[in-house]
Amino acid sequence: MTTNLAIDDDLINEALSVGHFKTKEDTVVTALKEFISRRKQMEMVDLFGQFDPDPDYDYKHGRKS
Repeated sequence: MTTNLAIDDDLINEALSVGHFKTKEDTVVTALKEFISRRKQMEMVDLFGQFDPDPDYDYKHGRKS
């Protein structure tokens, strides 16, 4: 899908440089993916403490090879 956006040139150029991207499209797509991922992580953090732990869960069992 083609979309035209007016993005600050200094901002996009800095993101290109910092991320070592080849194109502006790669830069924007990666930035959007990271933004979405970060927001989903923040939603998960809000759930901490709202659920009772399973008393039968053996976390040490998962560590065994």
